[in-house]
Order: sequence, then C-alpha cells, then structure tokens
Amino acid sequence: MALTRTHVDRFEAAMPRLEAIAYRLLGSASDAEDAVQDTFLRWQAADVDRIEVPEAWLTKVLTNLCLNQLTSARARRESYVGQWLPEPLLAGDPMLGPADTAEQRESVSYAVLALMERLTPNERVVYVLREAFDYPHRRIAEILDITEASCQQIFHRAKKHIAEGKARTEIDEAAARRIVEEFLAAATSGRTEPLVRLLTSDAIAIGDGGGKVPARTKAFEGALAVAKFMRGLFKPSKAKRDLVGGSAEIYSTTANGAPAVVAVVDGRVIGVMCVEVTADGIAAFRNQANPDKLERATRQWATSDHGEPLFHAF
Repeated sequence: MALTRTHVDRFEAAMPRLEAIAYRLLGSASDAEDAVQDTFLRWQAADVDRIEVPEAWLTKVLTNLCLNQLTSARARRESYVGQWLPEPLLAGDPMLGPADTAEQRESVSYAVLALMERLTPNERVVYVLREAFDYPHRRIAEILDITEASCQQIFHRAKKHIAEGKARTEIDEAAARRIVEEFLAAATSGRTEPLVRLLTSDAIAIGDGGGKVPARTKAFEGALAVAKFMRGLFKPSKAKRDLVGGSAEIYSTTANGAPAVVAVVDGRVIGVMCVEVTADGIAAFRNQANPDKLERATRQWATSDHGEPLFHAF
C-alpha cells in the first residue's frame, strides 16, 4: 500500500534508534544503513494501519534482518583477509546512538564491539537490546520468539563472555586523552623505552586492512612487541608516503566514545586507531585501515571541527 506522510514521518522518527541498534548488532555502518533501508521497504509493503505498535514491529523486522546478516557474516569472515575489526564511528556521528548511561556508552565502544564477535547472533541481539536500549526481557523474547526465561539466560551468558574479554578498569576521558598524546609523543621519539612504559605488559595491537592495504594477519602481543611496531609505524619513509598518497596529518580525537588517533591525507581518513586505555596503561590498539570501512569516517571528518593536526607522519 502507498504510505501516507504520517506513515513516513513515523518511520523517520524511528530511524535514529534503528540505525543505532543495527550498527551495534552488525559492527558496520554501511550494513546498518542497508538493514534500515530494507526495514523501510517492508514497512512500505505492510498494511501499516493494522500494526498496533509500530516501534515494536520495526524493531522486530530490523532485528531479524540483522540476524540473517550476522549468520551469513560468520561465513564471510572465515575468508576475510587478515583480522576483522568493526567500522569505527567518529565523535558526533548520530549512529552512535544514546550515551546517557555507562552501559550505553560501553555497548558502542570499539573494544566491546570487537568482543561481541565472540557472541552467537542471539546473544548479540539480547545483549544489545537489553544493555544499550534497556528493552525488557519480555519484549526481547517476543522479538526472538523465545521464552522470557531463555532470554534472561542468554543475556547472562553474553555478559559473562564480554566481561571475560574486557580489559581492566577504564579511566576518565581526560586522563585517557593525555595518555594518548603521551603515546604519540613517544611513538615519534624514535625510542622504544618511552612507549613500553605507557603500555600494559599484555598490550596488543591489531590492524584491519581487509586485503586492501598492508596489515599484519596476527596481532602483536606484549608491551615490547607492540612498542617496536608502533615506533616503526610512525617512522617516516618514502614508501609509506607513496602507499598512502602523501604525508598523513595525525589528530587525537575520539571514536566510538573512546580515545582515537586519526590519520588523514588530503581530507581522506586513511586510518582510525582506537586506543583502549586502562588505569594500568594502554591495553590495546585496534587500527582500522580498510578503506571500505573508512568512507563514513571521511564524510564525518569533512563536516566536523577537528582543529590543527598534532604533527605530520610518514
């Protein structure tokens, strides 16, 4: 049936929430946009006047679409070149969704999005809807066509999986940003020792190049290995400039609500390094360099006020 302006307005009012749910479920902004668009097509084809609670109907349709994508994504990622990391969202991106509570902020953090790859599709749905959007178990159970008791069990299992993989207690944003800036100063000093002192003993560095740009297929593990890698990463060379198309401007900002280092060449974001900072030091670097996963970041960068770069690298 043809949608009235009222029907379209109702869908558009629900879009920010739908996009925020889909991004958390899929870890990809482009896939989230596709899922929301497919939800609209089903809304357009439905007899919407007979739908009693449109928001619940839309959430269920979107969730089922995401479940299908999550199931097929597992097979795709088995053949993915190198490490797979989520698509980062820079500060101010509306797809980050609500950030009023610690649970909401944590659910969209880059570290937790990466950890959610360990969950089954149902665990991921229950965790996201309950933790980030405070859906009651009864409603989540209706969406997944399971019992409320099963939903509660799935949620506890998902929380346990996430908790087991999380780093130690995090610190406040201002302190984290200072540590990131100290890291950048140390990384460009040409010396390994200052970097080691900023890292936890079990620090890791992971990169996602998607087969499009060079990235190590295995993570660097341990403070010394990570420090040596970072020292080399920021060491200038003609080969690096040729690879990225020039000298990269380096900025300290936030992505997914946490400190991040952004590399930009001629207005194009070529890398977003999300930094996981704890009270013990930097626990992880997760660097997204796959150009397919940086298109939205580049668009967001072009419309944001990010100040002057800290320095030029490469």
